[in-house]
Amino acid sequence: MSARLLVFDSGIGGLSVLAEIRRRVPRAGIVYVADDKAFPYGDWEEGPLGAHVVDLVGRLIARYSPDAVVIACNTASTLVLPALRAAHTIPFVGTVPAVKPAAERTKSGVIGVLATPGTMRRDYTRALIRDFAQACHVRLVGSFELAPLAESAMRGDAVDDAAILAEIEPAFIDVGGKRTDAVVLACTHYPFLVDRFRRIAPWPVAWIDPADAIARRVVSLLGLDETPSMMRVPGSARLSSGKAWSPALVPLLETYGLTPETGDPL
Repeated sequence: MSARLLVFDSGIGGLSVLAEIRRRVPRAGIVYVADDKAFPYGDWEEGPLGAHVVDLVGRLIARYSPDAVVIACNTASTLVLPALRAAHTIPFVGTVPAVKPAAERTKSGVIGVLATPGTMRRDYTRALIRDFAQACHVRLVGSFELAPLAESAMRGDAVDDAAILAEIEPAFIDVGGKRTDAVVLACTHYPFLVDRFRRIAPWPVAWIDPADAIARRVVSLLGLDETPSMMRVPGSARLSSGKAWSPALVPLLETYGLTPETGDPL
């Protein structure tokens, strides 16, 4: 069985999730939409952002008729999934901070969560910590800068190590002689910087990326066939502004079988 999927993110970080979906189900048809008109979501107040995302995703569903929608954005997922599920009959797969896997993996009991400020403030995130990491010391780190830095790096712009270190260093703490040993990547942009994180981090930790778990959930929810295939159904990528993609990003999109498209604003 194949499927048509809509993968939605505030920017291009959701490609980290799309990559895992492509790996598992290369024959799925995918439309990727980056909401560049509203990026970064961390600058928005909760109410206006929720209304914006629910409205935009609703219009995208009407336009593309997907079998399922993947909200490849922690900030949006922790805010709008209940409203989207109430408004539409198709399945939604969200992206939420991987607190439970981090709590299962940590040996020191000290966990860092790198997120946008919106994700960090959300009650959903606090509930995850309460439900799955009560026995752990969890340091929440909200960064306004890290997602834009990741986007710049993905476009091939020079990004200084010191700028990245300043954003991740607060996640590295010592609590009674026990140090952070797991850091949750609670924004889909962050996996694109993880090699640099490993190189410049104050000490080695496990970096917890939920992308594979999200892909597995998509496969399970839709009953998709994971049989390996050299054939990949072409997909498309749109910016919500309707603008052309940066030439620096075109090769990356093509790597994931996506054809960059332009058109009217979405």
